[in-house]
Amino acid sequence: MLPALLATAFLTSATIVNTAAAQPLPVSQDQPYPGTIKMKIDASDTAHSIFRIHLSIPVKPGRMTLLFPQWVTAQHGPTGMLHQMAGLKVSANGKQVAWKRDPLNVFAFLIDVPKEASTLEVEYQHLSPTEGNQGRIAVTPDILGIQWQSMTMYPAGYHTRRIPIQTTLTLPAGWQYGTALETATRQGDEVQFKTTDLETFIDSPLFAGRYFKQVDLDPGAKIPVRLNIVADSQEALEAKPEQIEPHREMIRQAYKLFDSQHYAHYDFLFALSDEFGGVGREHHQSSENGVKANYFTEWNKTEAVRTLLPHEFTHSWNGKFRRPKGQDVPNFNTPLDNNLLWVYEGQTQYWGQVLASRSGLVKTASVRDMIANMAATYSNVQGRTWRPVVDTTNDPIVNQRRPQVWPNWQRSEDYYSEGALVWLDVDTKLRELSGEKRSLDDFAKAFFGVDNGVIVAKHYTFDDVVKSLNAIQSFDWGPFLKKRIEETGPAPLDGLARAGWKLVYTDKQTEFLKGVEEQSKTANFQYSLGFSVGSDGKVAGIVWDGIGFKAGLSGNTTVLAVNGRAYKAELLRSAVTAAVKDSKPIDLLVKRGNDYRTVSLDYHGGLKYPRLERIEGTPDRLETILQPKK
Repeated sequence: MLPALLATAFLTSATIVNTAAAQPLPVSQDQPYPGTIKMKIDASDTAHSIFRIHLSIPVKPGRMTLLFPQWVTAQHGPTGMLHQMAGLKVSANGKQVAWKRDPLNVFAFLIDVPKEASTLEVEYQHLSPTEGNQGRIAVTPDILGIQWQSMTMYPAGYHTRRIPIQTTLTLPAGWQYGTALETATRQGDEVQFKTTDLETFIDSPLFAGRYFKQVDLDPGAKIPVRLNIVADSQEALEAKPEQIEPHREMIRQAYKLFDSQHYAHYDFLFALSDEFGGVGREHHQSSENGVKANYFTEWNKTEAVRTLLPHEFTHSWNGKFRRPKGQDVPNFNTPLDNNLLWVYEGQTQYWGQVLASRSGLVKTASVRDMIANMAATYSNVQGRTWRPVVDTTNDPIVNQRRPQVWPNWQRSEDYYSEGALVWLDVDTKLRELSGEKRSLDDFAKAFFGVDNGVIVAKHYTFDDVVKSLNAIQSFDWGPFLKKRIEETGPAPLDGLARAGWKLVYTDKQTEFLKGVEEQSKTANFQYSLGFSVGSDGKVAGIVWDGIGFKAGLSGNTTVLAVNGRAYKAELLRSAVTAAVKDSKPIDLLVKRGNDYRTVSLDYHGGLKYPRLERIEGTPDRLETILQPKK
């Protein structure tokens, strides 16, 4: 307890600070900002991963507030990288101007613009991570990625779509770039982009690289769709015609599905790198996509990641053109309502897999394996007993993708894949009710295909979703959806059964899931022993109240030996198989911190791996769903 005198001083001080900061931000007005912000970014210092920024902001004398974006586009949460900003200096008429951070809103900077000043000069740096524990690596010796919201400050009091900005970017010598921004001029390594509004600007990131290639994915089309590839090497850029063709077919299948385009042009930003951080992020006229360097060079090993591009492309319709009403905010410092992310992300997850199959990017059998894996995952997520999927839409705000202690119990952003199962349920129900005449394809055309050519976002509510479904096929869609997203209990697998398939477990992995395990360098014992093991023997993904959990396994634990022999994944698999005919437990020597002990697993059920099995005598609706549209 604080001494009385000190406590009094502390309370008085706190009161003074809070009173001084009790100045609400200017209310955002839907009116033009008086002037155009001029922004210059020097991105040439890849050796230090430092971006140097200079803003010239038209202003009037008096108090103003500059905001640093907090609620980041497409990240669904307050993940603005303010901690990576440094060196802030403000001046006007050649003289330094003081700034003060709002102590209760640290993303707001208060400035008294001096008399006769018409322009505020603002300088600072964006310090991009140089190590993985600092954040995602966005700069390597050969690639850089720019998310403008991490480098932008803007005046409060105006809707961001009404603030004009014109940007000049200095690239590393000789590098090429891809972005949805439109180029005005390029002189050497200095690129000047056409003036646009701040909302469009921040929604149009850029990838640049030493090794660059642009592929036309819709040759001859009036509205271009381009694959802008940056890579660690020239070799990684080289794609065979038979590898490019399914990407082009994905575009054709998307157009047949949505029957509309809501962009003037579309640019996939595609990084193939073992150093540049992996990413998948949607934007209205582009997307950021980062995978390993072997995407093309080891084509037979990369099938599992080939749902990424169709997922992000789908977002141009679902999430960017059609947006939940709770995402209709005036600026990047207004909180988002994520309640409908199971539509925004869940249906996109569904279409990403469907389009991957329809285009040939992923084999139909492999998509079935993906669905089997989702079904098995949510049949074993113990957190379903207390937390409905709709509540996981809060995870980008609550957890912000930080590591969890017990993810199987806590749940994390399950609105993606569990949401996809819900939409499989809806799709098959539509087909069943209509005698196979209507499907979720009809919903996609009716809901996302409206106002063809319009780029401005069109917002929706839960009732709008229900109304559109009812226009396709009359049914109690409101209660149907709410039961699946708002209630706890068993995983939503009705759609799988209605599709003509059921989840089963066998002692052998499918080839696709075996490949996924090899690529991730893990051994999956989730459905038998109740945990997975990394290549280094580290235990992960422990099932709450599963076999391993009950035996005392927890995080920060490494398996050193199996039944007295040094750990290898194959040795543990063999031990699980042998235990089917042996009453002895499986003994694991494990290390947690500095403690060593033996854990006995009294399990005799054999290896269990998920797969789908046909339900005899039922229509195979899943096969129909995954086939290309004619």
